[in-house]
Amino acid sequence: MKMKSFITAVFSLAALSTVSAKSLPVYFGTYTGGDNSSKGIYRSVLDLETGKLSDPVLAAETRNPSFIEIHPDGNFLYAVSESGEAGSVSAYVIDKDTGDLKFLNQQLSGGAGPCHVSIDHEGKNALVANYGSGSASVIPIKLNGRLAKPTGFVQHTGSSVNPRRQKEPHAHSINVSPDNRFAFVADLGIDKIMIYRLDTEKGTIEKNSPPFAKVKPGAGPRHFAFHPNGKYAYVISELDYTVTAFIYQPASGTLTDIQTITTLPNGFDGSNSCAEVRVHPNGKFLYGSNRGHDSIAVYRIDPAKGTLTFVEHETADIKTPRNFNIDPTGRFCLVANQGGNSVVVFLINQKTGALEPTEHKISIGRPVCVRFLQPNRNANN
Repeated sequence: MKMKSFITAVFSLAALSTVSAKSLPVYFGTYTGGDNSSKGIYRSVLDLETGKLSDPVLAAETRNPSFIEIHPDGNFLYAVSESGEAGSVSAYVIDKDTGDLKFLNQQLSGGAGPCHVSIDHEGKNALVANYGSGSASVIPIKLNGRLAKPTGFVQHTGSSVNPRRQKEPHAHSINVSPDNRFAFVADLGIDKIMIYRLDTEKGTIEKNSPPFAKVKPGAGPRHFAFHPNGKYAYVISELDYTVTAFIYQPASGTLTDIQTITTLPNGFDGSNSCAEVRVHPNGKFLYGSNRGHDSIAVYRIDPAKGTLTFVEHETADIKTPRNFNIDPTGRFCLVANQGGNSVVVFLINQKTGALEPTEHKISIGRPVCVRFLQPNRNANN
């Protein structure tokens, strides 16, 4: 081992072994291959006082772990692999001493191009969205963290108005309701958020009544997020650069749209596509990413209505922000720059929600997902 690599490894091990209330482990999913330097899933440690990230270390070598999720008990990590027609999901156990990932097993995702994975709040099932085939599946999680064979599956049908991107369904994310009773699948190809009844014991999903919520034709809904109070939900649409706010009815699983707002500034006429949407842990602010404009759009949330008011666009050192995440304390936002081969850290203004640049940044090849490890609790859905 080269001396520089040895020193980096020792530093990272020491940092992880002294994780406390003042620091938090972070994992990064990436794209691999080609002339890209990434080899799989990386780990780092975030200093919750300064926002500094430790040097990234390879936690598991694997192909295209583009989207990852951590089990609610903090012991396991799951990653999709966007490789070939038969997509897959892999299970890993997290080494509590080093932070490295030990491979457990792998199961087929039930479709092509899996691009999103979430875990139900009881930690009993992994839910996967297959972009390429426009389908979603439920994969039970055993007590030892290993994945069983899929027990639930739904195939979407239909199309929408964009001839290049919406000739067929493209399930882009799957999220579980706060009470664990429903699963919501944002499908870019059919301009719908499909709503399913989730049975966590049986590992099944079935059509709800109503079966979906619509967005504007050509919008291309991509990622979805609940407000911490469970009364509102938000979807960011990739193709028309908007965020739509909904009132959520937990008894029926119904979504009623109340507002759609642009993610772009007036006058911008370049190419763009949206990616991630996040609600701040305090419920006061919402964030969405623009790829093309290369920014994070910031909004204030009306606590009585759930509607959004624009605050700012942050662009400093941002390049193709595929994914970003807010640490559980709500102090820092980590932006994964797929096009910049980096992760940059912003301090969040607690009064306005605005993102304030810091000098903290690490280099990772094509990062596309950010997840925080919270022992016995994981709030990233």
